[in-house]
Amino acid sequence: MTDQLLKFAFNGVPVRGELVQLDAAWRAMTAHHRYPPAVMRVMGEMVAAAALLAANIKFNGALVMQVYGDGPLQLLVVECQPDLALRATAKVRTEPIADDITLRDLLNRTGRGRFAITLDPKNPLPGQRPYQGVVALEGDSVAEVLQTYMRQSEQLETRLWLASNEGAAAGLLLQRLPHDGDDDRTPEDQDAWEHLVTLSQTVRSEELLSHAPADLSHRLFWQQSVDHFAPLMPRFQCTCSRERIGKMLLSLGQEEVDSIITEQGSVGVTCEFCGRQYSLDPVDVAHLFARGVETVDASTPDGVRQ
Repeated sequence: MTDQLLKFAFNGVPVRGELVQLDAAWRAMTAHHRYPPAVMRVMGEMVAAAALLAANIKFNGALVMQVYGDGPLQLLVVECQPDLALRATAKVRTEPIADDITLRDLLNRTGRGRFAITLDPKNPLPGQRPYQGVVALEGDSVAEVLQTYMRQSEQLETRLWLASNEGAAAGLLLQRLPHDGDDDRTPEDQDAWEHLVTLSQTVRSEELLSHAPADLSHRLFWQQSVDHFAPLMPRFQCTCSRERIGKMLLSLGQEEVDSIITEQGSVGVTCEFCGRQYSLDPVDVAHLFARGVETVDASTPDGVRQ
């Protein structure tokens, strides 16, 4: 097994597909987290889905997927960079969570659960803001929610099959390519789409998690004419840094940060994504507010003080 995303297209049919399997990246992503099994399952499915969606868009920035609500799972965030660097985190309320709970029940007590996708540009132009689409949670799984989102927000027919366990996260995406107008769609195109969906529905979670993408593509579509593209290599990478921590402290204001110094002797921050710990002593804080974030000490990697 390896971390790999395989893109492919069907000759003569306006349909594209992707298969992703995350092994080492998934384990590294979750090494510092001890979430309940149901939360880990949902997180793994969202991570696989984020990689599949990010690989299909031409955008110089991060794709951020969020689900949030008032149930046992308060918030789940997955971020995927253009080079398929991934990270994820969740906030869970302290209450028992059944292993077989649905996504809807994980997030909803009063029907307020929401799903959002944000495209956050890396180097925004003046006045450019992140694009965000938000929909209500319609479906009991990540795949169902995303299919609804893509249909409502992007007007793209999309099917997803997602799976995860402690050791891997994986997924299959089929997407019907858009036409200039509805009149361009032929009955043959519709039949081909439905046939490919039917073939894909035979995939089992165990196969997604254990078969290499190329092998699984051959198993599912061996009778089709398929063009495969060079595989991409997703990975875990956290973008936290001492500079970012400094910016966050600056946004809190000196009075608030000084009160923490007075009470605790230093300011400690732990990254919710990777578990890395950052510590700033009174001298660090004084320099930070005197000169700004660019003066944060970088004498150790990322300025981390253990």
